[in-house]
Amino acid sequence: MPLEWAGSSPELLLAVDRTGAVPLRAQLEHGLRDAIRTGRLRVGERLPSSRELARTLRLSRGLVQECYAQLQAEGYLVTRPGSATRVAAGTAGPPAAAPAAAAPPRLVADFRAGVPDLAAFPVQDWLWATREAARALPAAGLDYGDPRGSAELREVLAGYLRRVRAAAAEPEHLVVCNGYAQGLGLALRVLACAGVRTVAFEDPGSPATVRAAAAAAGLHALAVPVDEHGLDVAALEATGARAVVVTPAHQWPTGVVLAPERRLALVAWARRRDAVVIEDDYDAEFRYDREPVGALQGLAPDRVVALGTVSKTLVPALRIGWMLCPPGLTGPLTELKDLSDRGTPTLDQLALARLMASGRFDRHLRRMRVRYAARRTALLDALAAHAPALPVTGLAAGFHAVALLPAGRTEHDVVTAALARGVGLYGVGTCRADPSAGPAQIVLGYGNVGERAIAEGIAAVGGLLL
Repeated sequence: MPLEWAGSSPELLLAVDRTGAVPLRAQLEHGLRDAIRTGRLRVGERLPSSRELARTLRLSRGLVQECYAQLQAEGYLVTRPGSATRVAAGTAGPPAAAPAAAAPPRLVADFRAGVPDLAAFPVQDWLWATREAARALPAAGLDYGDPRGSAELREVLAGYLRRVRAAAAEPEHLVVCNGYAQGLGLALRVLACAGVRTVAFEDPGSPATVRAAAAAAGLHALAVPVDEHGLDVAALEATGARAVVVTPAHQWPTGVVLAPERRLALVAWARRRDAVVIEDDYDAEFRYDREPVGALQGLAPDRVVALGTVSKTLVPALRIGWMLCPPGLTGPLTELKDLSDRGTPTLDQLALARLMASGRFDRHLRRMRVRYAARRTALLDALAAHAPALPVTGLAAGFHAVALLPAGRTEHDVVTAALARGVGLYGVGTCRADPSAGPAQIVLGYGNVGERAIAEGIAAVGGLLL
């Protein structure tokens, strides 16, 4: 798409050699022709005005006008009354691009988990918050700032985490980061520097993510089984690990809550082993028919790094997350964050702070709880109509469910057959340390699927789930 410029003339990099034998006009014509032929200037792109280009190159305006006229006569440029000089259609462009990859099939319903309702992002509220933040931002606020993140956002976040997640949160121990993956990577690298050699993770869970982050930090990653009570702490003890990544409030992907006795056992393990728990509090705000479960960090703030983001509550595109750190790790994590990227974009942080402090964030969460609850009901109704015997779990919170496939069905076969019917289904095998282990199950994410699409999608694949 050609660039559109409002007001001032666009810049254009061209060079002329005043010491050479080639006349300046010929050099300018050659430079412009070459830029058009090679695709550096594309069809429809606007050129600088003759006055501006003459000023930039320290040439006479008449020379530039003569050059433009010559190239217009040759068909390279076009000028219309009241419009700027532009590259003419039909001129040579860049080399032909490689054939584009085939577009993914259009799906009736895509039950991909972990994706919120992207269309429900509160655009007007975000624009308001951004304007308010920019309007109040002093010039000094445009500097790099505190590597932990905006003091305003950390203050608001600390209050939110205390109020909503029962966390022991203080602003000085919060470090703003660019989403969960960066927070996990930073935490593991700091632990590696502190002498940790092995990190454990839940199975099923997020093996690819944890293994990649562990490998980057030089750590060994080991899987620990999850049962109906959450992480098996006795099995964790046997690994010899001194760090573990857990999702205690709503285990991914099974949806179970870490039982109270397991919570206490996990904290006791961390104190006994001088270990650190990395808590992924990824979608705890969305619950329906169960009592609220506070963050594990509230039980042991000196042993837990709590990671949170707005990827599920708002949208992943914002890339804003946070690390609530034990006091002993705040300094090293802040230093490593500073070395990694010099900080998360300040204006986005301030906009989020305004959104949360104004009550608009809480209002959005209330609205989304109602919407996701309706979609959960639509999913259950559709399954009851088309696959009534299918066992479904993990529905008490979040916006995904797990379904146990009938005997004889494989995840691969069901996923492949569903795709042929225009429905995206996903196997739990990708969440296992050994994809072939465990029962055949599918994850049904309904966060980004409308109620009508849920009904149509389940109707299309109901026969595969019997």
